[in-house]
Amino acid sequence: MLMTTEYGVRLSYHDRGDGPAVLLLTGTGAPSSVWDLHQVPALRAAGFRVISLDNRGIPPSDEGADGFTVGDLVADVAALIGHLGVAPCRVVGTSMGAYVAQELALARPDLLEAVVLMAACGRSSLVQRVLAQGEAELIERGTELPAGYAAAVRALHNLSPATLADDDLTADWLDLFTATEKWGPGVRAQLLLSALPDRLGAYRAIEVPCHVVSFEHDLVAPPAAGRELAAAIPGATHRTIPGCGHFGYLEHPDAVNRELLGFLRAGSGARLEESA
Repeated sequence: MLMTTEYGVRLSYHDRGDGPAVLLLTGTGAPSSVWDLHQVPALRAAGFRVISLDNRGIPPSDEGADGFTVGDLVADVAALIGHLGVAPCRVVGTSMGAYVAQELALARPDLLEAVVLMAACGRSSLVQRVLAQGEAELIERGTELPAGYAAAVRALHNLSPATLADDDLTADWLDLFTATEKWGPGVRAQLLLSALPDRLGAYRAIEVPCHVVSFEHDLVAPPAAGRELAAAIPGATHRTIPGCGHFGYLEHPDAVNRELLGFLRAGSGARLEESA
């Protein structure tokens, strides 16, 4: 489905099921389809209406070749929630999607009932900032790395040691990364946003219930960063899922889905019964 915001930005989204609404926000360079194999079926089976968005920068949403800010992405999400009339809703974000969700919770708490922040942090490390800026520069220069090399770097950055130790499993991931490694100017803009400044002080003003989910072997947003974020947000809770890396929701989907449903159901029991 497509909608055009009042400021002329076209957004692609999927809207499935009935019940309390859960909006899923992906990370840098990822289409909304990354949720389809594991999270969408689990949430729908639990009685939720599941909405997933292709963030600005990911076609068929507007690519935003001229660049955009995290505030623009927050405005996009707010516009979609308003368009669908689902406020207050639940939001699940991972990585850059978590950053957008954090900023949305700060700017528009009226739109949210609860937020799950996966692979999240309140500030990026120096090495993550340098890496994101370097990847953005490669795109700007039009530099094409050998496909196998780019896939291997992505695997090392996002997967757990256990996955990487299994050559057959790793081969499947490398094939996936090779097939999907088509990054354009929209992803470049996302990369420049994915390196967070220090927002921990600002997040102390968040009033929306938040649950931070970290992944044990995440190099991008390690558990210590997740605990730091949860400590900054009043009343936030934190859990670390063992045995997975930055793509934990794909590496260990059953454990992640149990965590999501446990938190999302907490405030949804009555309405889930009504919609059954």
